Amino acid sequence: MRLFRCAVCDQLLYFENRRCEKCGHELGYIPESNEITPLEVDGDAYRSVGHIEARYKFCANAAHDACNWLMPADQKEEYCLACRHNRTVPDLAVPENLRKWRKVEVAKHRLIYSLLRLNLPLESNKDREGGLCFDFLADMPDAETPNVMTGHDEGLITIALAEADDAEREQRKNELGELYRTVLGHFRHEVGHYYWNRLVRDAGRLDAFRAVFGDESVDYGEALKTYYATGPAPDWQINHVSAYATAHPWEDFAETFKHYVHIVDTLEMAAAFGVEVHPTLDSTGELDAQVDFNPYQACPVQQMVDSWLPIAFALNNLNRCLGMTDAYPFILGPGVIAKIGFIHDLVHRQVAADAAPARVEVEIPKGRGENEADAPEGKPEPAAA
Repeated sequence: MRLFRCAVCDQLLYFENRRCEKCGHELGYIPESNEITPLEVDGDAYRSVGHIEARYKFCANAAHDACNWLMPADQKEEYCLACRHNRTVPDLAVPENLRKWRKVEVAKHRLIYSLLRLNLPLESNKDREGGLCFDFLADMPDAETPNVMTGHDEGLITIALAEADDAEREQRKNELGELYRTVLGHFRHEVGHYYWNRLVRDAGRLDAFRAVFGDESVDYGEALKTYYATGPAPDWQINHVSAYATAHPWEDFAETFKHYVHIVDTLEMAAAFGVEVHPTLDSTGELDAQVDFNPYQACPVQQMVDSWLPIAFALNNLNRCLGMTDAYPFILGPGVIAKIGFIHDLVHRQVAADAAPARVEVEIPKGRGENEADAPEGKPEPAAA
């Protein structure tokens, strides 16, 4: 995620801003040019201060204060590039549903931002069968009706609206013994299943995938039963980013994809703020980091990891100073980094269809505290593959 500036008054702006607090202009996001622009009313539409020749309208979901994305004023579609993927939204006449849905939309828009920046295929279910679409569902008050489960099914991603309630999500996190649970994390994990379909299965890259992640043809249901009965192996952190990633190669790919987008997007924001890490007590330079590259481009994965690890260590220790849990409580072992490298190559179309990519040899910087990730993740809710 990047930072933005108001073209009228040069005020620093953030992705979710709807109005410039300095000059008072209404703001909108133009996904095609990746910018937040101040707007001036032009009849039944708007003109951008930076794009006077073009007329825009807001996505229909702006009426619910759930979207700030713009579209050409003459476009027949009511919904923007992000919201056109919505298949089902909850009953917005219920105030609690509206409140939670707005929080879900914040995460979804950040997801779509990343997918657009990575130039990944983004057909909706209106464009093609099996295209990406979302159902945002609230639990039914009837005690006999099962609660909504977050998951993926051939392009359809279901997000349980209950996950937008901070207290409920924290309770689930604690009950499952997880170190991390966010709505944005759910989106990035589930869309990983979608891109496994598109970039691996449908693109004929199964052999390359199996060489890195293992054989996905093993029975998924049985694999989950085994995982929930026995848990992960004691040494799971060497090759898996989370305990749940050990359940099945599909889940391993989805979890790794989630972390790949976590890293890329956070590094972009670190670069926007000019964040550098140079601990004064580290004379080796192994924990030095600066983001002087665009992580959304096809940079070497080694460069990304070398920058990410020191920044993650710094984030974790800053959080501890505030009495908070680690922002990134995960260990990236050599096997995990190789998988991140596979996805990095896959995203940038650099993986040959008939061969696995070279394994990425990465030396983990020294200086990690013993408690950087001192407990394995618990068992998250099952997600359909």
